[in-house]
Amino acid sequence: MKKENENELEDELLSEYDFSKMAGGVKGKYVERYNAGTNLVLLEPDVAKAFPTAESVNEALRLLMQIAQRQTSIQVVNKSSSDGRGKLSGL
Repeated sequence: MKKENENELEDELLSEYDFSKMAGGVKGKYVERYNAGTNLVLLEPDVAKAFPTAESVNEALRLLMQIAQRQTSIQVVNKSSSDGRGKLSGL
């Protein structure tokens, strides 16, 4: 069965097609342009189950970015405090 599928793909091109005589054909001509606009990530099955759509993945990552940014801001405030306790001490 597998052999039939392989032969089937080979038979799709006609023998009249001689790609060596075609001018202008460049392998990978648009690969940089394609890669510049594409960012694919393969999710592990457990992660894909929790985040089944691109929208859910993006929403979760944006939330994580906000949390990380807030955490970084809090650390900067704490480090710049003169008494070492920061503005958020006592919370």
